[in-house]
Amino acid sequence: MKSEIYKINNNVERIKQGRSTLFLDGREFKLVTTKLKKDSYNIYYPYKDSEKVMLYTGKTPKIKLFKIYTVDKLRHQDILGSLFALNIDSCYFGDIVLYEGYFYVYIALELADFIKDNLTIIGKSKVSLEEVPLSLLQNYKRKYEEHEIITSSLRIDAIVSNIINSSRKIAIDRINNKEVIVNYEVANKNSYILKENDVFSIRKHGKYKFIGVVKNTKKDNYIIKYLKYI
Repeated sequence: MKSEIYKINNNVERIKQGRSTLFLDGREFKLVTTKLKKDSYNIYYPYKDSEKVMLYTGKTPKIKLFKIYTVDKLRHQDILGSLFALNIDSCYFGDIVLYEGYFYVYIALELADFIKDNLTIIGKSKVSLEEVPLSLLQNYKRKYEEHEIITSSLRIDAIVSNIINSSRKIAIDRINNKEVIVNYEVANKNSYILKENDVFSIRKHGKYKFIGVVKNTKKDNYIIKYLKYI
């Protein structure tokens, strides 16, 4: 908790000093902007619908975009895990993007060289990073898989159990083990009711966006739509 407070306050101070923040996820963005005047900052989106953004006052933030090369097939969660294994905070890297068969990652300038030199293994695969122009993904639009399922409830435990094809008890265990994230926070209530555009992730299963109820069935169940991040 103390580290999170420090991170939020540090980003607020960076803006007050005329510097840009580091990368902010949706939750961090809300916490930082509540401490700032609305007209005191600009928002930098590395690409059109990027999830992680930066705030700035003067010059556009300096970041780098790296293309990840390997002969093996990579997964988003493995890249994320390997970045954390370097003992760096998530504020130093932005979105991880899959584009035309390759993964790309945005990195804050402060740690760009360190990450390029040290991110050499992802999972069991040897990788190398090559800097590419930011303009390469400027017009990139995130892709999703669209799904519809029938569920008896809009509670997070019910949705999770449907997605991972398990019992409600196993889904609750996943939540209790802090394996489910909702809107960038660890889910702490299995009774949480998902709302339109909630973003959630299930460890080892992926990241999702809840779109909402399509319609009700004759047996009073729900047909819901959600998107899975690719």
